[in-house]
Amino acid sequence: MNNQNVFRKDGKALVSRVTASVDIEESVKKAVDLIGGFKKVIDRGDRVLVKPNFNSDDPFPASSDPEFVKAVVSLLYESGASNVAIFESSGRPWLPTKNVMEKTGMLSAAEECGAEVKILDDRDWADTKIGGQYWQMVSIARDALDTDAKFIWLPCMKTHKNARFSLSLKLAVGLLEFSQRSDLHSVHLEEKIAELNLAVNPDLIIMDGRKCFVTGGPASGHLEKPNVLLASGDRIAIDVEALNILKSYKAENRLNMPIWEFPQIKQSVELGLGIRGEDEISVLRA
Repeated sequence: MNNQNVFRKDGKALVSRVTASVDIEESVKKAVDLIGGFKKVIDRGDRVLVKPNFNSDDPFPASSDPEFVKAVVSLLYESGASNVAIFESSGRPWLPTKNVMEKTGMLSAAEECGAEVKILDDRDWADTKIGGQYWQMVSIARDALDTDAKFIWLPCMKTHKNARFSLSLKLAVGLLEFSQRSDLHSVHLEEKIAELNLAVNPDLIIMDGRKCFVTGGPASGHLEKPNVLLASGDRIAIDVEALNILKSYKAENRLNMPIWEFPQIKQSVELGLGIRGEDEISVLRA
């Protein structure tokens, strides 16, 4: 997996913000093309791991839209990938993950687009030293540490009743061993989310913001329809742009503070997970 964001220009991290059309595959391609295209990270013959958001069996945007995931997988194969695997573990209240994937339609969608499905519930977990302030060691799904595969993240856009928001940084929680998720939610949740991201690094993030929650979350909340897709190679940059969207709606939530002061963002900056400030983002719109 790539440790450097290749989607950059003139020293700035690129983030695309594309108005989605009825053709979701065309919209995904446009979003990625705007920052340089899939070919920036996908070489012919690559194995690709795709991490969606199926924390629960609730419909999009609580969970990923299977049609969106299917569109991304199809484009990865078109770009030369030899094998695409969708891997996930759901939140404890909704386990087993296979039932979540079946109920949401993701299993059948994966079969339609030729993607392998890896359920992480009973797979190997690897202790990984991260040396964080709140966590020294985390136990991560071994599949996510495959250095020979490319890693694509597909977060939803939503507020979160405990973590303030669930975007790309929060997506890493689905890779964490279940007993550690209890520790995650005990104290310093937001800072620990940032530290967890020291263990894994996506090559490309494509966020489905056609619908979003601006209250509650992660499983339910007040629904809005920004009708956008975002793409970037930088977790902080894409989350900042998504937060600009979420904060634009008048809603009773926990987003009433400067974006760069949110603990998830502030801690991620301090850990060097991506950009350090607004002047390092270039948003490309279409």
